[in-house]
Amino acid sequence: MDRIGKMVAFLGTAAVLASCGDGGQKSGSDFRYLIDEFADLKIMRYQIPGWDQLTLKQKEYVYHLGEAAKYGRDIIWVQNCEVNLPIRKAVETIIEKYDGDRDCREFQDFLVYAKRLFFSNGIHHHYAEDKFFPDCPEEYFASLMEAVGLTEGAEALLDAIYNPELYPYRKSMDKSGDIVAESAVNFYENVTRAEVEKFYADMADPSDPEPISYGLNSKLVKGPDGVIREEVYRIGGLYGPALEKIVAELEKARAVAENETQKKYIGLLMDYYRTGDLRLWDKYNIEWVNDTLGTVDFVNGFVEDYNDPLGRKATWEGLVNIKDHAASERTEIISENAQWFEDHSPVDKRFKKPVVKGVSAKVIDATTLAGDCYPSTPIGINLPNADWIRRDYGSKSVTIANITHAYDLAAQESPNSTLKEFAWSDEEVQAARKYLSITDEIHTDLHECLGHGSGQLLPGTSPSALGEYSSTLEETRADLFGLYYIADPKLVELGIMPDAEAYKPQYSNYIRNGLMVQFTRVELGKKNTEAHMQNRKLIAEWCYEAGKDDNVIEKKVRDGKTYFVVNDYEALRGLFGRLLAEVQRIKSEGDYAAGRDLVEKYAVNIDPELHKEVLERYKALNLKPYGGFVNPEITPVVKNGKVVDYKVAYTTDYLGQMMEYGRKYSTL
Repeated sequence: MDRIGKMVAFLGTAAVLASCGDGGQKSGSDFRYLIDEFADLKIMRYQIPGWDQLTLKQKEYVYHLGEAAKYGRDIIWVQNCEVNLPIRKAVETIIEKYDGDRDCREFQDFLVYAKRLFFSNGIHHHYAEDKFFPDCPEEYFASLMEAVGLTEGAEALLDAIYNPELYPYRKSMDKSGDIVAESAVNFYENVTRAEVEKFYADMADPSDPEPISYGLNSKLVKGPDGVIREEVYRIGGLYGPALEKIVAELEKARAVAENETQKKYIGLLMDYYRTGDLRLWDKYNIEWVNDTLGTVDFVNGFVEDYNDPLGRKATWEGLVNIKDHAASERTEIISENAQWFEDHSPVDKRFKKPVVKGVSAKVIDATTLAGDCYPSTPIGINLPNADWIRRDYGSKSVTIANITHAYDLAAQESPNSTLKEFAWSDEEVQAARKYLSITDEIHTDLHECLGHGSGQLLPGTSPSALGEYSSTLEETRADLFGLYYIADPKLVELGIMPDAEAYKPQYSNYIRNGLMVQFTRVELGKKNTEAHMQNRKLIAEWCYEAGKDDNVIEKKVRDGKTYFVVNDYEALRGLFGRLLAEVQRIKSEGDYAAGRDLVEKYAVNIDPELHKEVLERYKALNLKPYGGFVNPEITPVVKNGKVVDYKVAYTTDYLGQMMEYGRKYSTL
């Protein structure tokens, strides 16, 4: 088979997955992906293709890395809000011990709240970040607590659950107030935004070519004496009991690692958890990014700063995965040509990397999701985040194939789709069905493999210069990079895209989603606050406005329904390139004011009439806008006192897995 044939074959996600029957993979015809639905959420399962092709040692490595990831679960709960963990433990106690009427409407409403709580790792919506509430009355919730003996502190917990004035937003982006003081995230205590910014400005050295990510792994607290101090995440410090468990499992994993490089960086990671020394975190990331030979890989640590209103402090996350060697051919081609893409980027030459180093990319299958990746998970990752490590050592990018496949196949289990509802014509629908699965994955590859790693900061520009807008603008930059290049003939030449027309459904879908469809996820009257949703709206709204004179994107109305139609795909690509050049300039120069203006003008406010229409049309489809996953259950097989294998089971019990994790992995 020629290269283009291979690409098309392994990118046909639904067909590929349905035909696989090896190892831990069940055939698509007898495996249900969608296992539960409630509120605005759906719960799915994912499979692990190729599990039986792993050696016993590799399976053991995956198992202990997975245990290390799960032991960080309590950390994300505490980080998201100080009341989350006691509320979760109260809910777990009720589910486990309550012996009253479990079939009544009130108890069923309580269970829905419990499921939402588990999904969001706390009392705030995982995406919208506002507080959600039980449908059962407060008096009923109080009676459940009393029935299982939860009396001490019950009043305070109930107030935290039901009072809309307490902890209203996990992350506040209301610029009229102090976004640090008004956010429920547990990164700061008794400090103001101004105090936080001064504290870290005093620590930073703008001339350091290898700047430390100060504050990444700590909580900033002002004590009764008025002195501001960091409480560092480390063994013997904040989250110490959880980190002790994590390190114990990492030690077991290191003993069965695939190569010496893996053993080295696992050792550095363990030392980092023991000390909290961010220089060790950097050394770990440098060694980790250079490990491109192993089949098994993982993310474990305080990584992403999206939940911090100032974009500085990181939440706990874990992900264990195995490489899909056949599918990785696509990403390897992309990474091998990274310098070509950088050189031909439409951005100013000053902001391009003269030499692109160490870009590695692969397609993976997740085996364990944890922390901020569980139950809701990304479909692609690019790490490390430190710009200087990307510049000097490169980055590692992944597309998570079995997660995207599960989304695709779960959607096929529903009779309705947003595509049919919001696409203007049957021609658009048919083109999307032909190409969208392929181009979704390729856009993710370009976004993660090259987009995040592209460009460079000018000397003296702080990586934190864009403040609370940094996450949105970074996702905007990476998405634009992918959108610009997915239409480039180079991708057809490389055998990545099947033909020169395949990118068009991706453009149409992106504009539809950014201007309209994604707002099914936002409550009417609320603003658009999540970084990835802001990025999509910013791009689509800016292009719609910038291309109005030439009718590049047209707003059409038919039978009282609104549609957005791309009339000139080539011109739209040019607009993507123009905006990419500007966003890269903003990042490279640290132009806070320009970045703020872009986000505030295009990314935040939703037209209320269009929003209402979208919600009404979506409601009629009876779909859930958000999805997450249960993990496969990996357990040792013991014979005569010796582990001889590790088996994989695919649970359909979402609530059961949450309760089991609470019993087994609670550390704080």
